[in-house]
Amino acid sequence: MKSIPLKLGLIGDNISHSRSPDLHRAAGRLVGLPVSYDLLIPSELNASFEDVFANAQRDGLRGVNVTYPYKERVVELIAIADPTVRAIGAVNTVLFTGKGPKGFNTDYTGLIAAYRQVFGGVTPGKVCLIGAGGVGKAIAFALCALGADEICCVDLDLEKAKALAAALGAFAGRTMIRVASDPNQAASLADGLINCTPLGMAGIGGTPLEAVAMSNARWAFDAVYTPIETQFLKDAAVAGLSILSGYELFFYQGLQAWAHFSNGADLDHSALRRALAGEPS
Repeated sequence: MKSIPLKLGLIGDNISHSRSPDLHRAAGRLVGLPVSYDLLIPSELNASFEDVFANAQRDGLRGVNVTYPYKERVVELIAIADPTVRAIGAVNTVLFTGKGPKGFNTDYTGLIAAYRQVFGGVTPGKVCLIGAGGVGKAIAFALCALGADEICCVDLDLEKAKALAAALGAFAGRTMIRVASDPNQAASLADGLINCTPLGMAGIGGTPLEAVAMSNARWAFDAVYTPIETQFLKDAAVAGLSILSGYELFFYQGLQAWAHFSNGADLDHSALRRALAGEPS
């Protein structure tokens, strides 16, 4: 008996280099489930984000991933059961159900998994988090869950940084929260440095931090994964920092999104990693 194809998609801007289609199609092959995964770019479709989202549901997609710059915008269109995700106010995974679209944030859970995989039980310490948009919100909440001593929320738009600090609220636990608009100054006091801006992405380039500002830190993470070696991470490596690449977040958030899309279909994580690397299973 033939399996019913699993129809998925990614809505975002500047996503032509995304590897999400590779991940979900490979996951489908590994479990014997045919998967289609389309890139849905509103500007190329001459449609608003809201129209693209509605069309995806109408066209029978099982779900969509949502990326920059729509992770906060999609919240108005969905139901969110998890109180932490409601507090984050950003969603990157949507499941279309008979009771309407439901939202999840696998950036949040994916960062926790990726950090523990790379750094084990070492706590994040004091962290300079640059970028208070959709992914920055998820990463900030994950840092609190990981027991960070302090998070300095940095954004050139100081009001965005203040809004993130306020959103963390009771979820911060023992983590102290500060805000700043100057990333270089904030980085000089940090153990961990995180880029949650689009700077460094293929087609955008750049870095949010001067290389000389990295010298006092011990680890760095870049939410950008295309390319994997961003200028931010190259500078961090030269400064001798331990590296958590955006690829690890991509991999773990993808695993968790797949679990939602496939209703928990069993998946060999190591085989998926090999498949994405082009290695034989």
